[in-house]
Amino acid sequence: MFAFFAGLAAGLLHVFSGPDHLAAVAPLAADSDRGKWRTGLQWGIGHTTGVLLIAGLLLLVRERLPLDAISAHSERLVGIALILVGAWGFWSARVRRRAGATTHSHSGASFGMGALHGLAGSSHLFGVLPALAFATRIEAAFYLAGFGAGAIAGMTAFSAAMGLLSSRLSRRHSSGLLYASSAAALVVGGFWLVGQ
Repeated sequence: MFAFFAGLAAGLLHVFSGPDHLAAVAPLAADSDRGKWRTGLQWGIGHTTGVLLIAGLLLLVRERLPLDAISAHSERLVGIALILVGAWGFWSARVRRRAGATTHSHSGASFGMGALHGLAGSSHLFGVLPALAFATRIEAAFYLAGFGAGAIAGMTAFSAAMGLLSSRLSRRHSSGLLYASSAAALVVGGFWLVGQ
């Protein structure tokens, strides 16, 4: 059980220490009309799927892959995706202000953004690498399960909080929250591109 709880803590820390994670989900959660937590749940599942796929691939063929080149290109994709989410958020907030409080479901977008984040770069592997230190594969599997559960739980909680905040605000102020979260996505995406 230690392995699972260590992975859970690492997954939670991974989610909340990554501004790209929060910036990617915030506009989607602020604009969603269904269960506010679902956006984060789907993002977390996508992210965990991506992380586990890339971790498995790296373990199988790590000596033959140009990891630095792959990481640099995937990090750029994350930056572009964040800028696109931010631009979409501005457009959505503008439409919301004009037409009233219309909101949308973003299940595919949140899962896809999570999977892209999970597949991109190598920073998330620092959270997954401790699995290699466990004595047995069972312990390593429990750690990875905990990491995934922590990432999913963290994003679900963040998304629920954003959605709750958005639903409690007046239409004008919820549009402001969507503008602010979209601006954050644009800024983080810009830094992601420049930093690569």
